[in-house]
This record gives sequence, structure tokens and C-alpha cells, in this order.
Amino acid sequence: MILRQIDPPANIDDFNAAQRQRWSQFHSDQIDDNINNFDLKQFYNPTKVETVDDAQSKVINWTAFPKNISVSAPSDRARWRIADSSRHVQDEYCEWNVEQDANTDKITRITFTSEGPEYWRFLANTNRDKLLQLYRDMVSPNVQLADLLTAAGRYNPSNKWNDSTVGGRIVHLIHVNNTLSAFVNIGARSTIVRMIGGTVLTGELELIRCGRYGGENRHSDPHIGGEVNALARLKADITLANPMGLYIHGLFPTGWATPDGSDPLGFWKIVRGTKDLGLRAVYEVPAEKNFTVGDILINGEPIEFGAQVADFIKIKLVGVACRFGLSQAAPVTHCEGEGVFPAVAAGDLADEEHSPHRG
Repeated sequence: MILRQIDPPANIDDFNAAQRQRWSQFHSDQIDDNINNFDLKQFYNPTKVETVDDAQSKVINWTAFPKNISVSAPSDRARWRIADSSRHVQDEYCEWNVEQDANTDKITRITFTSEGPEYWRFLANTNRDKLLQLYRDMVSPNVQLADLLTAAGRYNPSNKWNDSTVGGRIVHLIHVNNTLSAFVNIGARSTIVRMIGGTVLTGELELIRCGRYGGENRHSDPHIGGEVNALARLKADITLANPMGLYIHGLFPTGWATPDGSDPLGFWKIVRGTKDLGLRAVYEVPAEKNFTVGDILINGEPIEFGAQVADFIKIKLVGVACRFGLSQAAPVTHCEGEGVFPAVAAGDLADEEHSPHRG
């Protein structure tokens, strides 16, 4: 069937009907731009091309802790400290914020998000009252609309209420690579099957190096590319599942111990989105338990960093493949040029003042 429209991430109900349609058009345009710019034969727009009965969904997930930090940090404590130091180093489509007890410095609450900035820029362009309400609900009743805007009156993703790793000031992703646009771009470009020197490429690193999409020192990008390309090698047509988004797959607390023996997973809660399509999650121990997050042990060590928890979180996207065995696309027999193609710019894609597709 042809998809009627691309829904907001996790089917969140912040939009009215007209906004939902405009959001769908924004994503449709993104998909078309990638298809046209990179001459893609096996990536399709589900609002224009039918998804047929043999369709299969594929969950692609990865660790939330930044691999870029792991490959260079000399110890676990060093990598946790670095990852907690700035949201601008948290580059696996997951960012977090830590709150601590003022007297003991023990962690009391950690908030995680996988929600891209495009959604919030779009909301700022279409319903600023809703934007302000959501900020006040998520962060503080003291948020003022002017706090969220640049001097020119445009939405500022890295505003003072969404640019910190401490104090609860977190709403959505702000790392330059953590965007919906980037994940669509990587998913699209990795549908190209490549045959170099007579050999079809199958490895995650060789695919990302040859295709020059994303960053190879990330858990996410090479794995997304490898899994999507595996579907493409089955001669299938591929798209992203509706509603398109980056989601919190879950917390998997192996090796954790609480002071009272209770299940550590019981303190994990999705607070925006759904259980299967999580956009925002909180790890917090209820007050009646008489202990805090900082009293929980992970492999014998107390939780002193949000990054320790990120080690056990998975982020995901969901792809869809259909028409298996029918694609006539010939493998590409060369790698991309020496210059890395820039990801589709996140800054203006949801800004209708700068969109080439605005009416």
C-alpha cells in the first residue's frame, strides 16, 4: 500500500492535522532529495511507492555510549568523565543530563533523549505556544519564549535550557551529528550495493569507508550502514518505518545491584513516546526507597556518571524492506571520492523560511 502520510516520531500528538501533513511533506522531501542527489535505486519514498505484502521490518540498534570516546580514553572512569562533560561529545543519537543531591552529590536522576532537533525547530515555526509549554513541562516553569530564540527570532536548539549535562536542562539532541536528517541520509546512501575489484563489499567498515557516509568511529553509523546494505544485497527495496525516528530501544542492566535487592530496571521510565518508540527516558529511584541512583552498583561500582548508565542503553531505528529479489539495480563498482560528502544539513531542513520545498 501507499503510506498516506509520514507521522511524527512515536506518533506524538503535539501537532494538529495541518502540521502533521506539513511534517509528512518535510520528510517526504528529505527522502526525495536523497534519492535524487545520490541516484538511489533501492531506497524509496513510501508516500509515493507502494510497500508490498512481502515487507519485513528490521530493528537496527546500537550502544548509546560514544565509541569515539571509548577508542581514545585510557580508562573507564576517564571515558565516563569525558562523556558526562558535554552534550557535544555524546554522538550516538543519545544525549543525557544528570541531577545530583545538593548535600551528598549523589546522582538522583538521569534523563536521556533521542529526539532530533528538526522536530523542535518545526514546532517553533508552526506553534510557539506549544513549544513553550513543552519546555516548561520538561525543564522548568521559568522558561521564557525569548530564552529559546536567537536575536533574529529563530529557534536556537542549543539554548540555555537545552545545552547542559547537569541540572535537568535537556529537551532534545544538540550534537551536530545527532539529527533526523543524518539518519535518513545514512540509511538512504547505505542502500547502494558496491562491488569493488569484483568483490561485493559486506563489512561495516569497508562499506562506510567506500560509501563515505557518517562516522566510522561510532557504534551507530557503520552498523546502520551494514545492516541496511545487507537488505540491499538481497535485491530488496528499502525505506524507513513509519513513524520515522530515532528511538530509545531500552535499558539492559546486566551486572547491576540495588541496596534492597529490587530490580534496577524498575526505576527506568519512558516519559515521552511509547515503550517501543521511546524518545525521552528517566532513570530515578522513588523517594520511598530511601536510596538514590548513586547508591546502585554496576559491576560493583556505584553510579557516579550518567555515562555508566549509557553503557547499558540501546538506541534504534527501524527499516522496512520489500520486493525481495526483484531489484534490477547493478552494483556500483567504485568508492566515493576522497572528499567526504557532507550530511544533509540539519540546521535549516525544518526551517520553512529556508526550505526549497516551502510553498
